Amino acid sequence: MVYDKKLIEGLQMKAQQIRKDVVVSIGVGVAGHIGGSNSSADLVTALYFYKMKHDPANPKMEDRDRFLLSKGHVAILQYAALSEAGYFPVADLKTTKEIGSYLQGHPDVLKTPGIEAGTGSLGQGLSIGLGMALGMKLDGIDRKVYVLCGDGEMAEGQIWEAAMAASAYKADNLVAILDRNGLQANGKIVDRMDSNPIIEKWEGFGWNVTEIDGHNMEEILSALDEADTVKGRPTMIVANTVKGKGVSFAENVVGFHNGMLTEENYKQAIAELS
Repeated sequence: MVYDKKLIEGLQMKAQQIRKDVVVSIGVGVAGHIGGSNSSADLVTALYFYKMKHDPANPKMEDRDRFLLSKGHVAILQYAALSEAGYFPVADLKTTKEIGSYLQGHPDVLKTPGIEAGTGSLGQGLSIGLGMALGMKLDGIDRKVYVLCGDGEMAEGQIWEAAMAASAYKADNLVAILDRNGLQANGKIVDRMDSNPIIEKWEGFGWNVTEIDGHNMEEILSALDEADTVKGRPTMIVANTVKGKGVSFAENVVGFHNGMLTEENYKQAIAELS
């Protein structure tokens, strides 16, 4: 599928701004999940600013698409997208994780506009998303549920229970996206709990599977649009990404899964993303 050049460029610029917002959210001297936030920024940008039907003025409108951040530890990424979309002021990102702020280290459905469920206990988001997807079918709501998972999360047994159930119930309104950056909190996926061959596993569970470059906006849009044509089974988009994308000193560095920025590298990160 061919996409308008201005659309692609606009989304790429928005993703870059969201990465910058992530850095601002972390600030100096406080640990924050820059690695997995930046690896997923293009994916989340495509959802909020191209694909999903949603309304910042009416976050709970019934006829909306749902997004679940199963890897809830990168909440700052979703906060950045929500603020850029108009759910709350961008300036509030600087209050992230402060006492009394409505922007905490994991998504809070009771406090933050645009959050669909509290997530972060890894492995649970896909099950929640499946429940929502099946409920929407029962209610006659013809929209999608999108769930962003991490590749370290693939070691969780509940993921595979949800995968089997989604296939059995033919949940074709459920789209999972795997941020396959190859790293988790304490090392490489292949060294900790190797989940490969991941594509064959999801195919074996009866899912429609598409593999893409998770930083190629045209491939992301094409995969999301293609999922609309799939009937009778859920879709998994395996997005190959770079942990810490866009910040040179954080790219593919395990230490920046949840890393602390000094004044010097904070300024460097902002400069590289500007």
